[in-house]
Amino acid sequence: MRIQIQSSGEGSGGVWQPIHLPNRLRRISLQDWSSFVRSRIKCRGLTSWYCVKRTDQQVVENMRAWLIRGLERPGFQRFIIGVIIFNAILLGMETSVRIMELAGNLVVTLDKLCLAIFTIEIIAKLYAYRRRFFRDGWNIMDFVIVAVSLVPAAHTFSVLRALRILRVLRLVSAVPSLRRVMEGLINALPGMGSVLGLCGLIFYMGAVMTTKLFGDDFPQWFGTLGRSAYSLFQIMTLESWSMGIVRFVMVEYPYAWAFFIPFIVVTTFAVMNLVVGLIVSAMQQSHYEEEAGATDDYREEVLQRLRVIEARLAERNSNI
Repeated sequence: MRIQIQSSGEGSGGVWQPIHLPNRLRRISLQDWSSFVRSRIKCRGLTSWYCVKRTDQQVVENMRAWLIRGLERPGFQRFIIGVIIFNAILLGMETSVRIMELAGNLVVTLDKLCLAIFTIEIIAKLYAYRRRFFRDGWNIMDFVIVAVSLVPAAHTFSVLRALRILRVLRLVSAVPSLRRVMEGLINALPGMGSVLGLCGLIFYMGAVMTTKLFGDDFPQWFGTLGRSAYSLFQIMTLESWSMGIVRFVMVEYPYAWAFFIPFIVVTTFAVMNLVVGLIVSAMQQSHYEEEAGATDDYREEVLQRLRVIEARLAERNSNI
């Protein structure tokens, strides 16, 4: 490393003289060579007090930090969202025979370009986050979707060509509002299990009752346990339940309404509302946790900055 140092001798007259910095001097700590810095070292071509040669590890860490800042910028996130939407439109255009006849090569080329962008993004995240990449479930989902898209769509894997539409699911991980909805659905699954279990019990009892009551006269709807369950599911969705099924049953069984009306009230308006309530509650809880996490991250960042300031003040006071 070639530097210039200003000597303090009388004969030199304060002239800057070139010297070579020994290799052993590069490895000493900053605290040990603070006195050497105050001897007014000046690097050739620079105006700073001293120059420290960065190690390869420092260069790699700085590169990772630069990548993380770039990947987390709102502009880059909006760019990825735009590519996802554009790729979804391209995949829809591939289903049109007329479009593929007119511009099939262009559509395929643009689709490969979108896949290349997704692949570069995943590689950049793997390099920047390293093991932390796989600690985030959304990153794992993006990795699997892109990996499936890279599998050759030939012979045994030809069915995977249709799975390329899964790239659209990346929109869920890229848009925070959609991500909160998905997290709410996932968090609501434990509570929904109990509600769906109750709903299944009601369906089973109703299917057994309708099979025994109406199965002989209406075998197309209630002839077997499976047909009864399917007919009750149609009634629960209120799809042609009155004019399509119940009124025909009431011709033979005038008091059949005494079973179907309570069944609709319990399943459609009570149980399903419980499911909706659980999902909304889980989404609110997920939103609160996200806000709390953001607050904790900001608090930790502020504390880290305060520690750096205190360390610099302590170092300055020790040098006075």
